[in-house]
Amino acid sequence: MPTTDSCTIDVGAFDIAATLRCGRALRETARTAPSLEDAAQRIVRLLYDSCVDPDTGQRSCALVRFYKTHAYDDLDPSLQAFTLRQLGGERPAPFMKSLVLLGTAGDAPAWNDRRRSRDHQVIPLASEEMILRAPMIARLFEQFGVEPAEVLAPADDVLPEREGRTYNVFHVEAASGSPYIPEQRAFVERNGIASVVGFGGTLRSGNLFATILFSRTRIPPESANRFRALAVDVKAGLFFLDESRTFAVS
Repeated sequence: MPTTDSCTIDVGAFDIAATLRCGRALRETARTAPSLEDAAQRIVRLLYDSCVDPDTGQRSCALVRFYKTHAYDDLDPSLQAFTLRQLGGERPAPFMKSLVLLGTAGDAPAWNDRRRSRDHQVIPLASEEMILRAPMIARLFEQFGVEPAEVLAPADDVLPEREGRTYNVFHVEAASGSPYIPEQRAFVERNGIASVVGFGGTLRSGNLFATILFSRTRIPPESANRFRALAVDVKAGLFFLDESRTFAVS
């Protein structure tokens, strides 16, 4: 059962008052974290606990995840090895970006530890063709309003244009049968996923972050659009964190 009372979200009817409460909670929980990974884990845990079905009192989301783009050379050795396996052993350019899973909270025990993800610890973004072959990622960038070239280029090359941006919302109202949500039988059907919503922005470095919620409650467009405001609060909470301390010290 959820344990939060200061930030409760009815994803099917997300109103302004709830947006303000949850934005403040996200901002506060992120800004005191010792690393970006700790902040990401706090963010997904707060959202996982806060999204509650008002009729049943149960959590609405089966899974909440936080990703950040990260250059290959800056990954730790275990994530570099994971990336190489994803690329079939082909060593990428040092600045090649990947979406790196930094925070995860969900119903299954394995969904609460980024290291236990079999396929999604790192999602390499080696080329525009690779992005387009991953329908959910391609759609996320498209709906965010991010051109693949922005993601593929070194952050320093596009930082003036990207710094401070927040993005539109990624939204799949009907997840069942959607070409944008993979693993239909093993994930969508098995876990009763009705809708998916994501929000994000850029950090001071120009790297992108994205938070994605997989909900058992159907999320209409008017509720999905409210999540865009949360991106501002998450970005504010992350603003003073040192990106050189991306990963938590174990």
